[in-house]
Amino acid sequence: MKIKNNHLKLALYFLAFSLLTLVFLTIYAVGQQIIRQTANDPQIQIAEDSAAYLSRGGTATDFDNPNKTDMAQSLTPFLMVYSLEGKPLASSGQLSGKMPFMPLGVLEAAARGENRVTWQPTPSLRFALVVHPIAGQNAGYVAVGRSLREIEIREDNLLKISALAWLAGIILLLALIAGRELKQRM
Repeated sequence: MKIKNNHLKLALYFLAFSLLTLVFLTIYAVGQQIIRQTANDPQIQIAEDSAAYLSRGGTATDFDNPNKTDMAQSLTPFLMVYSLEGKPLASSGQLSGKMPFMPLGVLEAAARGENRVTWQPTPSLRFALVVHPIAGQNAGYVAVGRSLREIEIREDNLLKISALAWLAGIILLLALIAGRELKQRM
């Protein structure tokens, strides 16, 4: 099929480039969301089980590990227990040698159920955090987190792969268009 109208050709080429871009943006977005959402999986289980334990009468000090995880260095999940007022009660991890304070809004948002957030206590540290309410006499909150360091490396790799595949698609599309145009001129 020979297309004579240059405006129509340009519109079709633009549509092809747009569709190719949309496909690769969608692939990246879906992949990135899957990677990020699975970063919460261990914390969900730990937070639910720990909140249930504390609701049945367990004490926060049961989680106060003397060998605290250095949250700035380790990929190990950490657990923190807070009172209803946001006061730190116990922790298996520490930042700069002490248990970090959690923004009260993050804790209060969990009062209606579970709260899953990306917590950034310092500009260079990001954590996938799950906060679960504690019912009963020990009412408060359990916050369980882990570093996003490896998750963010995977997201960056996915972005690079997606960008390279998109670029290869664009080059192939340009080659097809150029070949078609050359063929039509002969």
